[in-house]
Amino acid sequence: MSYADKVFVNMCQDIIDNGYSTEGEKVRPKWEDGEYAYTIKRFGVVNRYDLSKEFPALTLRRTAIKSCTDEMLWIWQKKSNNVNELNSHIWDAWADENGSIGKAYGYQLGIKHQYKEGLMDQVDRVLFDLKNNPYSRRIMTNIYVHQDLHEMNLYPCAYSMTFNVTGDRLNAILNQRSQDILTANNWNVVQYAVLLHMMAQVSGFKAGELVHVIADAHIYDRHIPLVKELISREQHEAPTFWLNPDVKNFYDFTVDDVRLDNYVTGPQIKNIPVAV
Repeated sequence: MSYADKVFVNMCQDIIDNGYSTEGEKVRPKWEDGEYAYTIKRFGVVNRYDLSKEFPALTLRRTAIKSCTDEMLWIWQKKSNNVNELNSHIWDAWADENGSIGKAYGYQLGIKHQYKEGLMDQVDRVLFDLKNNPYSRRIMTNIYVHQDLHEMNLYPCAYSMTFNVTGDRLNAILNQRSQDILTANNWNVVQYAVLLHMMAQVSGFKAGELVHVIADAHIYDRHIPLVKELISREQHEAPTFWLNPDVKNFYDFTVDDVRLDNYVTGPQIKNIPVAV
């Protein structure tokens, strides 16, 4: 079985067995029928994935690598906050009539800041440091900007990446304030694993560890039966990740430069209720 499956199953079982229920509390999300969306949650979940050994895509069900890579590139490469520049409709519920989600996600990564080396945005700063000062302990991004929160249609969930070079390997920590485990967990893991592979390749390193830190890891009440069925499924061997070795510039990557080979999975879960 894949290591990602093992991590996911253990995490979900721990939340179900030992999680805290928010039922009866004053919560923000609601279901489409107007009922409050309660959760069971665990605080401070930390999962580690060694990308040098295995690519962390679930086999319990398929994770669409091109779609989640497209979303990641929308944020990190296009530095966009407009859903019209995204090839899926995942963010449509938070967009205004012009397609904007406000000063969120890609918008923050694209803001240029003055450094002693010159004017750079956060992504270019990471790329610059990985090539010129790779053993720095200050290579990071942060899009949870308090002064702009009132102009964000959605506060960032995955808000910070910290990169760290150890020997010839590039490692990273993804910090996430909150995560809907069923709908988003492996989606985020896969897209940031792809990002780490891309950053490593264009900077001359090998992909190392991705550490995923989730402050509030939760399963919604109406998702519990779906999660129980999902983690009971047969598990398969991890797929093989392919990244186009000819791409040497981060801004040249496209969704066609990533692929999962020998990816055997269980069936997709359809019609998952989403709380907004």
